[in-house]
Amino acid sequence: MARTTTARVLPLRTWLDPTAAVEGALAALHRHLDRCALAANTIKAYRARARAYAAWLGQHAGEHPDAFVDQVGAEAAVTAWRRHLTATKASPATVNQALAAADLLYEVGAGLRLKVKRARVPRPGEPEALTPKEQGAVERAADRRGARDAGIVATLLYTGARVQECARLDVNDLAITARTGTIRLHGKGDEVRQVPVPAPARDRLTAWTRHRGAEPGPLWIGQRGRLTASGITQVVLAVGADAGLPALRPHRLRHTYATRLRQGGADSAQVQALLGHASLDTTARYFRAGVAEQAAVVERIFD
Repeated sequence: MARTTTARVLPLRTWLDPTAAVEGALAALHRHLDRCALAANTIKAYRARARAYAAWLGQHAGEHPDAFVDQVGAEAAVTAWRRHLTATKASPATVNQALAAADLLYEVGAGLRLKVKRARVPRPGEPEALTPKEQGAVERAADRRGARDAGIVATLLYTGARVQECARLDVNDLAITARTGTIRLHGKGDEVRQVPVPAPARDRLTAWTRHRGAEPGPLWIGQRGRLTASGITQVVLAVGADAGLPALRPHRLRHTYATRLRQGGADSAQVQALLGHASLDTTARYFRAGVAEQAAVVERIFD
């Protein structure tokens, strides 16, 4: 009589509550990071990103009940989180750091090694400038918010000021008439530069100074006095949200200014001087156009 054997079935690890599972994994991750030789900033970032994933998973536990059952469920959950981060306009570097934290969370907290595709990081020379359509939407949104916010956005877009330089501005840093204008920017290392102010910014700055008054002091005033760099950033974030561009930051407006200069024919030395770059190597990134712009140039030339 033939002997039959029955293979033993190994049940999958199951968690009734993905939120409880991620909390257990977080505890394991924190213990692991306590023993790691990573840089303090990296450890801090990993903790924050892992907690953000845990919070997101708690809100979407019903959609990912198998987030800690097996690798397929885990990768599906993390991929969905990646899509969420991308939709909120998080930078590729931020997305990839978050994915690295999730990888470590699963590795030390669940014994799973994930393979989730990373976000593409734009190569140097492909800065995230606003398109002309996006820029128009941002300026209109700023105008609707009032003279101060319109002036802040115009300063960033049309002088390329860093957010710290914008926050440091005093009324006497402006020299504006109906036909000409300059702004004095206090940059890194006590470097001071004079930047021309084109007409769209002159009009908005004039409107704000009329509203503010001509008395000496900080140019940008909030409820508690001078707006800080953080306050300027909050204004830009609010304007971006109104314009349909969530997570808009002041540096993107600086990128837009530099890109428009290059597209308009400014040479690298001119752009370097206007942006206050210490090195031409930093300026050079604006002279390597992205793929979309290269395609548009070819179409225009060979049309």
